Amino acid sequence: MRVVLEAAARSEMWEAAQFYDDCREGLGLEFLAAVEQALEWIRRHPLLGSPLKRPFRRVFLHRFPYALVYAVEEDVAFVAAVMHLKRKPGYWLKRTTGGQS
Repeated sequence: MRVVLEAAARSEMWEAAQFYDDCREGLGLEFLAAVEQALEWIRRHPLLGSPLKRPFRRVFLHRFPYALVYAVEEDVAFVAAVMHLKRKPGYWLKRTTGGQS
């Protein structure tokens, strides 16, 4: 399974990593490692993420209040959001799958 981070999700990931690194040097790298771990989990088990509004699913990050929101289309999982769990729910719903943001 191929996993693709859409542009908006990639921006959210880098913004969060910068925030955590500003809090404590090296914490941003730990956040990015947690994202990579979740991406690998999606690669291996794409249909096991918690279902959200169809066609989206989510996988929670270890140690951080974030989840990856993604949709599976054929052999590709498109990550639409790197979502902070306290942010307004559903803000990412306007995003489409297929590499468009």
